[in-house]
Amino acid sequence: MADFEGFKTLGFIGLGAMGRPMLEHLANKLPEGSRLWVYDVVERVLDEVCAAYPNRVLKGTSAADVATHVDTILTMVPEGSHVRSVYLDPRNGICSTNISNKMLIDCSTIDTATNLEVKDHIAEHFPSASFYDSPVSGGVVGAIKGTIAIFLGCAETDPKFPQLTQLMELMGKEVIPCGGPSLGLAAKLSNNYLSGIIAIACSEAFDMGMRSGLDPRTLAKVYAAGTAQNTICDKFCPVPHVYPDAPSSGGWKQGFKVQLMRKDFGLAVEMAKRVGSKNVLGDVGLETYNGAANDPRCRDLDSRVVYRYLGGQEDWQSESGHS
Repeated sequence: MADFEGFKTLGFIGLGAMGRPMLEHLANKLPEGSRLWVYDVVERVLDEVCAAYPNRVLKGTSAADVATHVDTILTMVPEGSHVRSVYLDPRNGICSTNISNKMLIDCSTIDTATNLEVKDHIAEHFPSASFYDSPVSGGVVGAIKGTIAIFLGCAETDPKFPQLTQLMELMGKEVIPCGGPSLGLAAKLSNNYLSGIIAIACSEAFDMGMRSGLDPRTLAKVYAAGTAQNTICDKFCPVPHVYPDAPSSGGWKQGFKVQLMRKDFGLAVEMAKRVGSKNVLGDVGLETYNGAANDPRCRDLDSRVVYRYLGGQEDWQSESGHS
């Protein structure tokens, strides 16, 4: 087993619903001598994680401050504008300090153009530094359980691939090299497009079956046994109380927010148009997630709340007499 020699000082910027559990895995699994410097715009979250790991997780005052203390930096923020600010802000951004020879890993799901802009800036000003896109998939549940999949924007032949894999496996179960710069993001956007379409299709399929008189638990067994089997039905079932750990069973309160699905889905549709891919479901899917993201009954909830938006029955147990 490797000794994690390269990760004695590590930075983590962005402690949201995904970033915080990812950081906690690192804090729990890296050797005792490692130190993690963290920064987030929400002061309370910073204070909480530093209090949970005294003398281990240390509070930075900005992205630039974190960069001065560490050799490896991970970033996990919501949108391209945030990535641009975290890296390129002339006063507080990572690149406002000397990042020569440092390794920078952006786990955010953003547009490929912004990613390449940051990469080109780093390559021009700090040629000895290395920058990788490394978006993740598996949702908040996966981040908490450490089962996320990680899509690296590099080839297996990249000299830093073994080191990257060693680090990322502390937070997830599978690390997939996607070929080169920005291709991790292209893979992630393709994945989220498919995931978003499946969630709409699952919601519609469950709804038509339930309105025909079927118990959703029976439908879930049918889908799992047949050609419709998919992870959304299995682990993220949009119908409440079919799969106990699904966000829907907790009122959709934990999970991948519908606004973020709308963002990723929109980025995927843009990417498809840019590369000349025909998407017959793209505009319909984006319209659906736009509607759900703007619906006060759905906003800020897990994206599988699209089931509610489409009129699915939520209290099926009481209304149908099932227990």
